[in-house]
Amino acid sequence: MDNVWQSVGLTEHEYNTICEHLGRKPNDLELNMYGVLWSEHCSYKHSKPLLKHFPTEGDKVVQGPGENAGIIDIGDNKGLAFKIESHNHPSAVEPFQGAATGVGGIVRDIFSMGARPVAILNSLRFGDIKSPRTQYLLDGVVSGISHYGNCLGIANVGGEVYFDESYQQNPLVNAMCLGLVDLDKIKKGTAKGPKNLVMLVGASTGRDGIAGASFASADLEEDTESSRPQVQVGDPFMEKLLLEACLELIDNENIVGVQDLGAAGLTSACCEMAERSGTGMKINLDNVHLREQHMNATEIMLSESQERMLYVVKPEGAEEVKRAFEKWDLSASIIGEVTEDGIISMYHKGRLEGKIPAKSITEGVPVRKPEAKKPKYIEEMPKTPASLGELNHNSMWTEMISHPNVASKKWVYQQYDQHVGTNTVLSPGQNAGVFRIKETNKGIGVTTDCNPQYPYLSPYNGGMNVVLEAYRNLTATGITPAAVTDCLNFPNPEDSENYWVYSNVVKGMAEATKVLDTPVVGGNVSLYNEGPTHKILPTPVVGMVGITEDVEKTVTSAFKGDNHLIYLIGDINYNLSGSLAQNITNDKVEGEVDKPNLEQEKQISKKLISAINKPLVKSAVDISQGGLAVAVMKSSVKGQIGAELNLKADDLNGTLYGEHGGYLVTVSPKDKEQFEKHMEPVAVRKIGKTVGDKVMVNNYDSQIVSLEIAQLAKLYNNYLQGVMDSEG
Repeated sequence: MDNVWQSVGLTEHEYNTICEHLGRKPNDLELNMYGVLWSEHCSYKHSKPLLKHFPTEGDKVVQGPGENAGIIDIGDNKGLAFKIESHNHPSAVEPFQGAATGVGGIVRDIFSMGARPVAILNSLRFGDIKSPRTQYLLDGVVSGISHYGNCLGIANVGGEVYFDESYQQNPLVNAMCLGLVDLDKIKKGTAKGPKNLVMLVGASTGRDGIAGASFASADLEEDTESSRPQVQVGDPFMEKLLLEACLELIDNENIVGVQDLGAAGLTSACCEMAERSGTGMKINLDNVHLREQHMNATEIMLSESQERMLYVVKPEGAEEVKRAFEKWDLSASIIGEVTEDGIISMYHKGRLEGKIPAKSITEGVPVRKPEAKKPKYIEEMPKTPASLGELNHNSMWTEMISHPNVASKKWVYQQYDQHVGTNTVLSPGQNAGVFRIKETNKGIGVTTDCNPQYPYLSPYNGGMNVVLEAYRNLTATGITPAAVTDCLNFPNPEDSENYWVYSNVVKGMAEATKVLDTPVVGGNVSLYNEGPTHKILPTPVVGMVGITEDVEKTVTSAFKGDNHLIYLIGDINYNLSGSLAQNITNDKVEGEVDKPNLEQEKQISKKLISAINKPLVKSAVDISQGGLAVAVMKSSVKGQIGAELNLKADDLNGTLYGEHGGYLVTVSPKDKEQFEKHMEPVAVRKIGKTVGDKVMVNNYDSQIVSLEIAQLAKLYNNYLQGVMDSEG
């Protein structure tokens, strides 16, 4: 029989530490509470030392890590609250509810800060697209996201979908939300003031999601059916009522603190609010409104039932606050009071069921630092990838444009409401999502990005490149990058090779965010992402936001007219390591990813954004997955305008398919001289013009590509739709 600590996912050392903190052995309720809050999902016990590398302060940072969401100052007394989180394991078990409640949870993080949610994004990863299981998961996840987000009336403005066999057993579902708040009305998850009342509002508490945090902190088993009770069930209509009620109370002076109930339910909300304020709580579980009979204290404290919030309210205003919630047909129950002893005391049916020091359970977990060992695959991998050899470039281009990681994701995002609220300027399918700030000319740009091949091959340099990809997405739109939230998805950290990769990726990301002046204001860590036979590629998803003073000057990647000049901006990196072309040609990825010149990238970004705003640029896209080839094809297809390129490339494959640098932009002939002068001293090279209904590429005097836009458009637009239509 397992030892008592193993039953809640703890080690013997952690159990002994709990006993030291309490001065006795924990009872069943207390042990279970420690089990969920000391899980990796809640405690970050493998991650805390690494996360300290991230820069968290900056001129625009109002709220950094430690609250429900980060906030930056966007001017005019407005703040942008934003955060990204994972719901990976629940979505593997029950894709619809797993994804739906992932959206619900991240939205609550935003409005708990007093911000009105205005935009959603998602980063999704699945296995082989031709697998029936992948199609089942994709269909369920997208349906869950669209159902919840559409019911709430929040625009879905962007994201990404990526397929790789490493995600076959463990898909990734990362959800991001952004909201706007007046800087003088920000709410925080605090529990100050002894004798203030603790109020639970929203949905009733049931047995769904019990121990969900612990479930998310272990490898997925082959039998996922047995884990279904640990998946939460969402009600977006209840959340909409909760959202509006909470925002209506934003000016109520009786409200001291607000916290959403997410992972670990009441346990995390009570303990975290108290610890932030140096206080305790006396909780009467008899007053918790329940949806199921005969729930015991442990079930009530660990339930992860959705659409619930915890308020700390001044006694004299409690009835007023309750009436405000009741107006929205929401239950509001006073379940306790704030104490000054720093202890969370829980009573049930007149009996004291448990007493836990808030600081012990939130901050007292022993930090783990596993052995870090450079992976054997990296030691043995050639630093220079194998040559692609002589290629039929027409065939390569058509295979690339219909590759599941390149082809249009319209089948996904057409299920989302992209324009509700009438603020969306650029919707999914562009370099970045953009929405306007009402009653101003300002706009917010946002992107999620991660090519996992780069951190897999070269963790440190790859971590830098992942940040840089998001940075370039905003730059190519004309948005000045401002700050980051990240979702660090990795396999089991107790494996020394996994931990070496994880730690080096984080250090690379930290260096990039420092140099690029994009501080990390919050995020999420999701470890143990692996199944019985597969572990995921290292997938540090970067959610980056930026600001523009004139939203009307943003650009897209689509070519805008005939006879516009096509330029390459910046130094092209011919390295094919981790490239799509390498994967297609050699059925593998190998080599070493180069360290980017971040100072140079900052200079290029400032120059290009300025050129876009002048405006001297008609279209722009960064050179990323698929290299110059994919950038040209997608710009042609989206604009329905052809291109003629005239290259003088000695390394043709590197020029066409290298993925690690530069931008492709178009400029009107009348702006040619002004544009070239403006971009100095950045490298600028004219390589062709937009024209006709074909994409044609010459290298020196040889034609190497000639493809009709209609053919490319059919491949690009129909691939994913065709796969999903043939499901089963």
